[in-house]
Amino acid sequence: MWRVWLIFDPRRSLVALFIFLFVLALLIHFILLSTNKFNWLDGPRTAPIAANAPAATGT
Repeated sequence: MWRVWLIFDPRRSLVALFIFLFVLALLIHFILLSTNKFNWLDGPRTAPIAANAPAATGT
């Protein structure tokens, strides 16, 4: 394993790894925020009650 660090500079490799993981975490969180089920800021978006009720027939 020590030979790997002879090829790659540890400081640059770890900084690049942390930046990649941070961007990946942001991407995953924004994808979750765009879904209806996992949007923890706005809560679930439900359809209006009138749209869920069956149409009344006039008799």
